[in-house]
Amino acid sequence: MEKQVVDGLREVFQSGRSRPLQYRKQQLRALHRLITERQADIEQALKQDLNKNTYNTSLFELISIENDIKLAESDMADWAAPQPVKKNLNSALDDVYIKPEPLGVVLIIGTWNYPWAMILQPLVGAIAAGSRIFVTNYSQHKKLCSAVLLPQCKDPKSSPDYCRIINTRHFDRVLALMNECTIALGGESDRSQYYIAPTVLRDVLPHFKIMQEEIFGPLLPIVTVNGLSEAIHFINAREKPLALYVFSSDKTVIKRMLAETTSGGVTVNDVLMHYTVDTLPFGGVGNSGMGRYHGRHTFDQLSHHRACLIKSFAMESLNDARYPPLTAARLRKTHVPMETDHITILKM
Repeated sequence: MEKQVVDGLREVFQSGRSRPLQYRKQQLRALHRLITERQADIEQALKQDLNKNTYNTSLFELISIENDIKLAESDMADWAAPQPVKKNLNSALDDVYIKPEPLGVVLIIGTWNYPWAMILQPLVGAIAAGSRIFVTNYSQHKKLCSAVLLPQCKDPKSSPDYCRIINTRHFDRVLALMNECTIALGGESDRSQYYIAPTVLRDVLPHFKIMQEEIFGPLLPIVTVNGLSEAIHFINAREKPLALYVFSSDKTVIKRMLAETTSGGVTVNDVLMHYTVDTLPFGGVGNSGMGRYHGRHTFDQLSHHRACLIKSFAMESLNDARYPPLTAARLRKTHVPMETDHITILKM
């Protein structure tokens, strides 16, 4: 069945139907209508699956998608336009540019924690790039809820805003990550409700299981280090993270963390906020992910940047050095002086 769908998508792509900008804009408007008209259904589904409230859904899922759609619709023509590049002497009279082209059929794999944003934001860029899209859900368990930070005056278990783990299997998995650790705060759980309280863990060592795999739950392990240099070494000794969060009022500390570490993205003195800026690329590096998206970055990621050169015959004599007989005199005709703003061609 999936092969038939992919074959159908390839056939439509080969027909060229998805290439015109007007068609891409129509598809984006249709996607925007879907989100607008079905917002209540989307919110209800997320409430049922992840116990996400309306505010959470709008803030972290729908608003960012709508912003991406509006940005792509308004700027798509500029993104798709040929991009002139600097020429050399041999191509001075030629047309030389990069032309973004659709990749073809693009596979988008969804995630559990932000199921709408993680599917529809790449979808926006793929549509804008002119590709055809096959969407699938990576997890057979559909979604796993993310922990949210709540004011201490709320009781998380009784709060209508606090998310739950998706199922028993993942409840047991998250709970087992605490086995080696000392609980500093929280730790309460209720298997019948898939509930795990926001939990802070101390005395965590790098070899503990919780430090070896993704948590996707309301657990915060604390690893103690002896100063900034050791913290930087600790980060760099491991796989590159998807995000780095630095909390400090010391600009020197912030500069060192930015200069001496690498990550998919960085937010200083907050969390997640770099994800909300549609002009910033969002994505991982190395083990934390491939590619980037948001706004134009999704378009670029899902486009093939085709190198183009349309040769002019006006300076064909400069090509003499390419043809036999190969002589020093012919080579001198194409010599380009270095470190100068002016070029003189000497013909012997």
